[in-house]
Amino acid sequence: MNFSETLFALSQYPLPHHALSRLMGYVTRSTNPTFKNWFIPRFIRLFNVNMAEAAQEDPAAYACFNDFFTRALKPGARPPAEGDNTLVCPADGVLSQFGAVDSDRLIQAKGRDYRLTDLLGGDEALAGEFQHGQFATVYLSPRDYHRLHMPLAGRLRAMLHVPGRLFSVNSATTRVIPDLFARNERVIAIFDTEAGPMALILVGAIFVASIDTVWHGTVTPPSADAVQRWDYRDAPLNLERGAEMGRFNMGSTIIVLFAKDRMAWRADLSAGTAVRMGQALGAYVAS
Repeated sequence: MNFSETLFALSQYPLPHHALSRLMGYVTRSTNPTFKNWFIPRFIRLFNVNMAEAAQEDPAAYACFNDFFTRALKPGARPPAEGDNTLVCPADGVLSQFGAVDSDRLIQAKGRDYRLTDLLGGDEALAGEFQHGQFATVYLSPRDYHRLHMPLAGRLRAMLHVPGRLFSVNSATTRVIPDLFARNERVIAIFDTEAGPMALILVGAIFVASIDTVWHGTVTPPSADAVQRWDYRDAPLNLERGAEMGRFNMGSTIIVLFAKDRMAWRADLSAGTAVRMGQALGAYVAS
């Protein structure tokens, strides 16, 4: 942690996070051809975006910047890794942290941790399903593919929306702001799988105008002051391993949770490793 990182992180506290994010949502959905045809190519050059793997390679063909940002890939660009009981990465990005849940605590960054119960919106019963389990945190940078996919096949049980702030989730901010992922707005999807319960936590961030899931559409509302919950046990949705489950409208972070003794990470993984959706992260134990 250095002075510039601390200054950058602390400067975010007084910002009107949600107002700025709504403004960004309006700008990125503008279909003005002059604006979007000027902005998208410059974004591609600035962040070195690989358009060769995009289903639509022509930047001018996108109706707005957000359509480009949430672009689909060509079929076969991210095939799920093969192998029995293989757990695959849910997103392109950087594996910022991963490992064991220490009772009720997860690592945020070196020297910082936060409570599992807080991450899950204060739901102690739900947190109990993942105590002493395993977690992985994947940060998506602006250049990355921003659709999110299933690490393994699962049946949707419930979804929660937890209101909160919208601090940046880049590495500098995660090293400075305590309890960052438990403070930011987030969408939590709970699945029942061969490996037991699995939680996918889609963490919002500054300028993330909204978070979508394939079964609900846009989840994050303009404002909310309490946890909202949807129960899908009477109308379950089954998604296969590698299937799209959601997307970020602008970039953010996804956290994956598993129960105790249900999975093991690949031995060659380390924090800070670049990852791609579909690559093997480890193996799970079927129930």
